[in-house]
Amino acid sequence: MTQTSNRFLDEFAKLMTDAAGAADGLKREVTGVMRTQAERMLSEMDVVKREEFEAVKAMAEKARAENERLEARIAALEQRLGVNS
Repeated sequence: MTQTSNRFLDEFAKLMTDAAGAADGLKREVTGVMRTQAERMLSEMDVVKREEFEAVKAMAEKARAENERLEARIAALEQRLGVNS
C-alpha cells in the first residue's frame, strides 16, 4: 500500500508541476498578445511617445524663456529710446 500511495503522490506532484508550467507558459503568451494588441492600438491612434513629448516640452520651455528674455530686452530698449507701446 505504501508504494502505491507514494507512486500516486509522485504522479500527482508531477501532474501539478506540469500544470504550473503550462499555466506559466499561458500567462506569458497572453501577456505577449495583450502587449502586441496595445502597441498596435497605440500606433493606430498616433499617440506620441513619452520621450518625444519630453523633448518637445523642453524645446517649448526653452523657447518661452528666450521669448521672455527678448521681451524684456525690447522693453528696455524702448524705454531707453522713449518709445511708448
